[in-house]
Amino acid sequence: MLIQSMFACRFSSTCIIATFAWIWFACTVSATSPTNITFFDFQAATNSPAWEVVNDDVMGGVSTSQFQVLANGGAVFSRTLRLENNGGFASVRSQPVRADLSGCDSFLLRVRGDGRRYKFSVRTKAGLDTPLYQCAFATRRGEWEEHRLPFKDFAPTFRGRILTDEPSLNPAKVSSVGFLISDKQAGPFRLEIGWIKAAPARP
Repeated sequence: MLIQSMFACRFSSTCIIATFAWIWFACTVSATSPTNITFFDFQAATNSPAWEVVNDDVMGGVSTSQFQVLANGGAVFSRTLRLENNGGFASVRSQPVRADLSGCDSFLLRVRGDGRRYKFSVRTKAGLDTPLYQCAFATRRGEWEEHRLPFKDFAPTFRGRILTDEPSLNPAKVSSVGFLISDKQAGPFRLEIGWIKAAPARP
């Protein structure tokens, strides 16, 4: 009986110590874990709807697009991609954000698409005649998804051409972000966006 009592006491003490050790570890990880930086949360009532449409009509094309911030939450990039007159792209970009993301290594997107392929775009300088950094992502029709797009995967482009003499995306100089579709498939498109964030570099 005494042995059983001693064993129970030892087991109980061990469990208590292990429990406290686990709680301490969990609290430490929580306290030191980096926090994502929210660029745009379209589910929040305070989000700014200041976005600008740029389509292939600047080069003679006839594609159309619009960007709507919905009253009940979320935003929608939609309308029609057309290939006439050597066109074939539609895009939208935010007004200047001037963000220093030096401690981050990727963007996070929560989107619901239509099965088509889109690109997330980033500018580090003002104006349309500056390099546009792009990273493509695929969507599944009607499904909400979260995409992680590493900065290293963004390619510098200008009017659809990849630039080989431009530096990699500089996270300290992000000035605008946006979405683009140019998958050479004519027809309607629709991409819903929940939020856009930047993720700190992983240890």
